[in-house]
Amino acid sequence: MFFKSKKKVMKTGCIFFLLSFFSVAIYAQAGPQIKPFLKSTEKISKIEDSLKKQFENQKLVYPPQAMYLRSFKYDRQLEVWVKSNNKESYKLLKSYKVCQQSGTTGPKRVEGDFQVPEGFYYINEFNPNSNYHLSLGLNYPNASDRILSDVNRPGSAIYVHGNCVSTGCIPITDVPMEELYFLANVVKNNGQEFIPIHIFPIKYNVAKSKEYLENTMKDNISLQNFNKNIKSVYDFFETKKELPIIMVNSKGEYLLN
Repeated sequence: MFFKSKKKVMKTGCIFFLLSFFSVAIYAQAGPQIKPFLKSTEKISKIEDSLKKQFENQKLVYPPQAMYLRSFKYDRQLEVWVKSNNKESYKLLKSYKVCQQSGTTGPKRVEGDFQVPEGFYYINEFNPNSNYHLSLGLNYPNASDRILSDVNRPGSAIYVHGNCVSTGCIPITDVPMEELYFLANVVKNNGQEFIPIHIFPIKYNVAKSKEYLENTMKDNISLQNFNKNIKSVYDFFETKKELPIIMVNSKGEYLLN
């Protein structure tokens, strides 16, 4: 069983906000409806059959109990990690191509900057009536963003969606979005209340990407510090294939517990 851990914790006089979303409560309420967005039980069956084959080819159990999304801006990838129970480590199912990107390296800090956020979020909205076919909303701004971004205009409405346009979102085109939306619905119905999505500037194990990032932030100390902060979560997951408990201190910095 997973246990929900979204709460405030007092520690040495500071308030920390738990941002770990691998721990969730039993979710009894039915999740988002599938049929309205596809309008065809035959198409739904095809998507599920395709997913079952993909899981089988990867020697993974379908349906999964939990899912974790990890996106890399420069590399234009959205990874899907899954596991069948809370005793397992996450395993990579597949990677979708992000077909378009706006903004540049660094976090989103103000409405209208066209930046794709960087940091640690979860899916908080299923939209079958999106202007971009289908969309999954992120809980931007999170606790860190609310401290470090523009107080009055931090921005909002960040989604993973279909189509191939971006003003700060993560578009993966329509057909892949149908598959991802369906799978997200499956794990939500199976009890995963919070589906985490972590967004990084690059894949840190790709030499070309590392060179790009180093050149981009070489004269920007603030960006260097921010990148070092979020990379610690990437490193943790790469080592353990599990998600850490992530907290935010009064300065807006992410802390691993």
